[in-house]
Amino acid sequence: MKAAEDGRTGGGRGRAVLERLRGRLVVSCQAYPGEPLRDPDAMRRMALAVLDGGAAGIRAQGLADLRAIRAATGAPLIGLWKDGDGGVVITPTAAHARAVAETGADVVALDATDRPRPDGRALAESFAAVHGAGALVMADVSTYEEGLRAAGLGADLVGTTLAGYTGSSPAPAAGPDLALVERLAAALRVPVVAEGRIGTPAEAAGALARGAYAVVVGTAITHPTTLARRFATAVDDARRPPAARTGPRGAPR
Repeated sequence: MKAAEDGRTGGGRGRAVLERLRGRLVVSCQAYPGEPLRDPDAMRRMALAVLDGGAAGIRAQGLADLRAIRAATGAPLIGLWKDGDGGVVITPTAAHARAVAETGADVVALDATDRPRPDGRALAESFAAVHGAGALVMADVSTYEEGLRAAGLGADLVGTTLAGYTGSSPAPAAGPDLALVERLAAALRVPVVAEGRIGTPAEAAGALARGAYAVVVGTAITHPTTLARRFATAVDDARRPPAARTGPRGAPR
C-alpha cells in the first residue's frame, strides 16, 4: 500500500492485517437465529477450531460474537452486523459500522451494493465511520460496477460476497462467481476477496488462481446443519427406488 493511503487503511496496523491475509483462508463463523450454535461462546470456539485447522483469519457477525472472538485471538478479524429482514442488512448504516469497529474488529464488512441504505445516507459515510475508528473497510459487492465504485470511494478490500444474491446479476449455475473475482482483480489496485458459494478446497484454490487476494469460506466449513442435510439427503435417496431419487441438494450458499 502506498504511504498516501495510510490514513485510509489504518497505517502500519492496516498493512500488517492485509499482509497476514495475503493468499490465505478466512473462515466465516456464523449461525442463523434460532440455531443451536447461535451463541457467542459457540462461535468463539468455532473460530479457535478453524484457526487450529490453518485458517489465517475469521469473519463473524454480531457485536457479542465479535467481542468474544476478539478476546480469544489476535488473528485478523473481519466483523459485520446483520440487521434487518431484506435489502441491505450487512452492516447497513454508519452507526452499525462504527459499533462493529469498536469491538476490536480489524476489518468491517458492509454491503456496498447500489441498493438504498435503510437510513438513506451515502455509502461513503459508512466508509468514513470505519476509517475514523481505525479499522479497514471490506466492501461486499454483487457486480463489477459496484466493486469499481467501492474502490473509488476508499474501500480497503472488495469482496464478491453478494454476487448472485441481489438480483443485480445472475448467479453462476453452481459454485462461486470466479469470473467476477478475476475481472475485479484485474481492474482494482485494492485486494479482491473471493467469497460466496465456495464449497470445496479446489474452488478455494481456484479463486486464488483467478487473482483473489484471499478466500472466505463459510457454510462448507462451519454450518453443520447444511453439511448434515447433504449427507442425510444422499443416504435417504440411496434407500429409495431409483425412479424416486431426488439427486444432490444442499449446495453451498
